[in-house]
Amino acid sequence: MSTSTPHPIPGADRSEADFEAYLRGLERKDLLRFITCGSVDDGKSSLIGRLLYESQLIYEDQLASLEADSRKVGTRGAEIDFALLVDGLAAEREQGITIDVAYRFFSTERRKFIVADTPGHEQYTRNMVTGASTADLAVILIDARKGVLTQTRRHSYIASLLGIRKVVLAVNKMDLVGYDQATFQAIVREYREFGARIGLTDIVAIPVSAVVGDNVIERSAATPWYSGPALLRQLEDVEIDSAGPARPFRMPVQWVNRPHQDFRGYAGQVASGTVRPGDRVRVLPSGRESTVQRVVSADGDLSQADAGQSVTLVLATEVDVSRGDVLCACDAPLEVASQFEATVVWMHEEPLLQGRQYLLKAGTRTVSATIAPVKYKVNVNTLDDVPAERLELNDIGVCELEFDRPIAFAPYAENRTLGGFILIDRLTNNTVGAGLLHFALRRSQNIHWQALDVDRNVRAAQKTQRGCVLWLTGLSGAGKSTIANLVDKRLVAAGRHTYVLDGDNVRHGLNKDLGFTAQDRVENIRRVAEVAKLMADAGLITLVSFISPFRSERRMARELMLPGEFLEVYVDTPLAVAEARDPKGLYRKARRGELSNFTGIDSPYEAPENAEIRIDTTRLSSEQAAELIVETLDRAGLLTPRVVATP
Repeated sequence: MSTSTPHPIPGADRSEADFEAYLRGLERKDLLRFITCGSVDDGKSSLIGRLLYESQLIYEDQLASLEADSRKVGTRGAEIDFALLVDGLAAEREQGITIDVAYRFFSTERRKFIVADTPGHEQYTRNMVTGASTADLAVILIDARKGVLTQTRRHSYIASLLGIRKVVLAVNKMDLVGYDQATFQAIVREYREFGARIGLTDIVAIPVSAVVGDNVIERSAATPWYSGPALLRQLEDVEIDSAGPARPFRMPVQWVNRPHQDFRGYAGQVASGTVRPGDRVRVLPSGRESTVQRVVSADGDLSQADAGQSVTLVLATEVDVSRGDVLCACDAPLEVASQFEATVVWMHEEPLLQGRQYLLKAGTRTVSATIAPVKYKVNVNTLDDVPAERLELNDIGVCELEFDRPIAFAPYAENRTLGGFILIDRLTNNTVGAGLLHFALRRSQNIHWQALDVDRNVRAAQKTQRGCVLWLTGLSGAGKSTIANLVDKRLVAAGRHTYVLDGDNVRHGLNKDLGFTAQDRVENIRRVAEVAKLMADAGLITLVSFISPFRSERRMARELMLPGEFLEVYVDTPLAVAEARDPKGLYRKARRGELSNFTGIDSPYEAPENAEIRIDTTRLSSEQAAELIVETLDRAGLLTPRVVATP
């Protein structure tokens, strides 16, 4: 077989005109983005490798490398192992599985393609979500010997969630079942029934053998009973959704482009619709309006820009626009809200917990989002809604989200860019989840801030002190409550206004409905942090005495406060010392198995990394610790009122 490319790529014997003609021809072709997905070892990488090989889309040096790799680490003996063309990681080649998403660009005479070969192993479902997020079509592979599996259903469900409506069902390894028509039809019938339940109705089923090449490029004589298209022909002929330009104009602002003092523009990619000079636009969430004066691209001014183009818009009037804002058509503005129902695909080993805060990136805006609450997760086999309070790795669930500020959005079904989001762990900056917004909760539209004339400055002046929070954290038995009580007594004796929120006391009332699971502990701290914020706003010096084992929740509490008005006090006591004290007998119960999820025994304690005050209880007595805290308050100026900006 020839190894030459199928395109007139200019070489040493080609002129510059030939090269430019080739590039112009490439620009005129439309682009199809598609993914390959399915269960482990269904042959995804082999299929893409065979597709490129048979289409003569492999360069000679690539083919030479592929042949060498096939002899060294291939699984086909003397034959070429086409999977190696796509599986680029060493671990993938060693294990024979796809781990990362492998992107490949190729072009035929009729169309350009970007294919994302996504992993089949359940552990790497997160990578499949990445590949599917920009795809127009999914090639779902099924091993003809195994039929429809759980991972097949999971990937199909995720593809449907992410807005993919066109599916090619490639029933692979037909050579291993003797090209049996009944086997193929049974698999197709089962998949179509499942697909119809999740909104996948545009399904083209093709019997293939990636290893042999049957029905990959051309129809195969081995399946005379099949009258449909070969895989490549279907990919070339399928219609691509072009509804983007017909929708109203939306453009998230990526950055403010100001190369010099005489130019200010707002750069971004048009998410939908069309924009022209003279169009009226609205800036959201602020609601300010202006007129587009210029549409600027790398090649100069344009008469219009369409969905998918990256441009800079110059407005006729000076308005406040910054990264994360959205420019949209005045006559069809977006909604603005801060509370939503959303679907989340969880992609991390640590579970998603109700009440925990994460960073959420939607479009170009990043906000703080609280999970409140998880409503249910989806059984991908039965599609039943299963009640849940948390999401584990690879779970797909529906939850409510509360943002710390309003954002402009569109439901994901209308706009992928403005309705899709990722969740980021606040401590590690790892991406831990991905999801899509359904709709704004009605209550978020009906609740507004009420302006009050008496603010925190007035209350602080009245008490001649600054409202603040002293957050004492440490193991059970460390001495937090004892120290908090002593600090409280000293401050009251000095005429200060204080209050103590103690972990045990709060559980008798406000938090009596909560247990000690990880999600209940998160909610326990969330409620107390909100109460502490209100008390500090009232001008009180608030002492919070809670184990609060998780750094993320303590950080959440800190971020509710103004800078300098939250002091973390780490009551540092070794586990052996705390357990030896055991004033309430809790460690003994935990050791006997009578208490589950007990911090330090079968539940972790995440020690503070940068606490304002660290108290080593092996060196300081409770009285000395209390004195140190009061001195720190005085040095920080928290015992003297001053005017601060009201949040």
